[in-house]
Amino acid sequence: MEKEFKEFEEIKELLDKVMDRLIALERKLERKIDQMTRRQNNLNGDELLDTQDLCLLLKTSKRTLQRYRNNGVLPFHNLEGKVYYKLSDIHEFIRKSFQPAKK
Repeated sequence: MEKEFKEFEEIKELLDKVMDRLIALERKLERKIDQMTRRQNNLNGDELLDTQDLCLLLKTSKRTLQRYRNNGVLPFHNLEGKVYYKLSDIHEFIRKSFQPAKK
């Protein structure tokens, strides 16, 4: 019985070491993913928004954004088959497109 208990303790210690290593690897992987995500969502230091983000921001549809792109009024970048918009371009678009309310 004592031998079995000792073997059990050895296995438990080994599993604890393996779990600690897996947790450390998971944290390292999460940091790498965060770095890649931050890098991907920037272009020359300017934040990039995808179509879904911009639809939510402007409260508009994907089709409206497509129309803006087709008409050349909203600059965009196509990266790996996905459309992105620079935040500075969006601010400029808003300044040019929206007139203050008349009193």
